[in-house]
Amino acid sequence: MAEEKLSFEQAFTFNQLSTKKFTFQQDPKTSRLLMKWSMLGRITTQAFNFDQSFQPYRSNDFAWNFFQDPCVKNNLKVLDSSGSWTLLGRDITHVNVEVVPCTKVSVDIFDPIYSNGILRPSGHIVKCYHEVIPDFDELRMLLLEEDSDNYHIISPSDRQEFLFRLFKHMVLGGELCQYEDVIDPYTETAKMMYKDLVSVQKDPHTKEISVVTTILKVSAHDHGGLCYPSATDNEQTFAYLCIDPFKRHVYVLYHSFGIGDFSGN
Repeated sequence: MAEEKLSFEQAFTFNQLSTKKFTFQQDPKTSRLLMKWSMLGRITTQAFNFDQSFQPYRSNDFAWNFFQDPCVKNNLKVLDSSGSWTLLGRDITHVNVEVVPCTKVSVDIFDPIYSNGILRPSGHIVKCYHEVIPDFDELRMLLLEEDSDNYHIISPSDRQEFLFRLFKHMVLGGELCQYEDVIDPYTETAKMMYKDLVSVQKDPHTKEISVVTTILKVSAHDHGGLCYPSATDNEQTFAYLCIDPFKRHVYVLYHSFGIGDFSGN
């Protein structure tokens, strides 16, 4: 019966929501931080709506339809190899989809970072030695080094959560990232982005709040190979589709690793 049902399901079609504004992209303080982290001018968020009811089991179909849609092809922004913004505008032959856990409705995911010698009582990040990277600190050690003393304090499941991924992306930054001495700019920016991209609802009976957004990490290939979010693979090059099934909106969070804009224009 399931296969019979699938044969009747229609493809998703999309329209751009060009007037949709995202708080973190409008906030001057956040723009200054993104500039400092070498991400300004290389990170963007776009909004589209879609016409069919979305269920998480259709995530692969949704992502495939998204990249096949003419409106998406003609409007989805991507950075080319010279660092200039262009539009996708190509025929996609294959899409990789990773469903990203997104369940957090508070920031307690960060609590272990505050009680394991990673921060001073003032919130300053403790510096430490690294064999390869100069001017290293305990926060990046926690994020990057699996054999470090503190790596285990964040559970494997919490590391996969979208909120923690946003935090990690902000900490690691772009190619010429100037790292923070205190943790607050990272957590506050991650929280602001999360609120922009993720929708929640309250159960009328239990009063509990839960996330309704589905997060897909995506990449796409054309006939020449990997082309989106970039032809070059990097942990800090990413694209997430944030799908609100009730509004029928999808928000695209995109970043391509490189040297960000330091002019502020």
